[in-house]
Amino acid sequence: MALEWMPRDNEIKDHLLHTDVHWATDADAPCVVYEKRPLTDPNGNVVDGLYVSWIRLNNPKQYNSYTTEMVKGVIAGFENASLDRSVVAAVFTGTGPYSFCTGGNTKEYSEFYSMRCDEYGQYMELFNHMVDSILACKKPVICRVNGMRVAGGQEIGMACDLAIASDLAIFGQAGPRHGSAPDGGSSDFLPWFLGIEDAMWNCVSCEMWSAYKMKAKTLISKVVPVLKVDDKWVRNPMIITDKYVEDGEIVYGEFKKGDEAKEARGFVKEHQANADFELLDKEVDRIVWTFANLFPGCLIKSIDSVRAKKKFFWDYSKNYNRHWLAANMSGEAFLGFGAFNTKKTTGKDVIDFIKFRQDIAECKTWDYDMFAEVLGKPQD
Repeated sequence: MALEWMPRDNEIKDHLLHTDVHWATDADAPCVVYEKRPLTDPNGNVVDGLYVSWIRLNNPKQYNSYTTEMVKGVIAGFENASLDRSVVAAVFTGTGPYSFCTGGNTKEYSEFYSMRCDEYGQYMELFNHMVDSILACKKPVICRVNGMRVAGGQEIGMACDLAIASDLAIFGQAGPRHGSAPDGGSSDFLPWFLGIEDAMWNCVSCEMWSAYKMKAKTLISKVVPVLKVDDKWVRNPMIITDKYVEDGEIVYGEFKKGDEAKEARGFVKEHQANADFELLDKEVDRIVWTFANLFPGCLIKSIDSVRAKKKFFWDYSKNYNRHWLAANMSGEAFLGFGAFNTKKTTGKDVIDFIKFRQDIAECKTWDYDMFAEVLGKPQD
């Protein structure tokens, strides 16, 4: 039955919330780069009219730590990808061969936000919005882990739907070692991804785990080599990639030790700058093509149904965590971020934890004199 008599407005509506004001292309300045790359089929042929949004953290000199303005750029990127009808999926990654993201910018934290609790509370409103924008994106989100995924970088990475990693990547938290708590998602997401004791240890120990170990523990989907030497792919030589029993434990994905580790680190240092991400990108493309060949409505409904379990714990605690993280900026965070920010001057990136505990045991007043006792001293 024809319905010509019903009026229709055929003007296409623009649902995008942001313009390019939130993005930059200056490679020398910290920014977020947003690109729409053409969708390609398995043979490399471009599909007309369909795209993949690439949202790239661009601050390689500081291991892609995100500044306040970069947080806004991530939000803008995911909200635009979500509402762009031509976009099939979103890829979240970082610039360069060394780091996906190492979390918040500690220079900014130390020099501006510490001792300004309300300011940091407002910053955490932006951070929470960033995680929300990933979890709410109406397109599948792939975390392309091109290097270190640490601290807040681990948290925004876990907000994504799938993660494909370079085998040089390391994963972990830094909060309790540097004056904070991993309450930007890790304390919510890790118990969902890992067993409860693995989640506990990874969350609080600040121990770095390899990509292979994270794959074995099901935190990420796949690990691929990125070192290509003499036209041959070389797996990360710093990591034990064989399963065998040592002292009653299965050894796999752990870092090598001793002279073997020293030699492996030298090999990686020599070749990492020229890392080849061909296999990583092929795996990302394979996943995107799988998504492209599914009903889009059924796809995002299925994804949102799984995301809901992560969102439950994130939404439950994100607001009160925001207040604690803000209040902490006048105490342990002031010390932790300050120590990290002045490590070139003092030679140490952490405080004297034992002296700090002794001062607390003696009920000393938390003031600048007490802080001075535990911070590193300038080197000659």
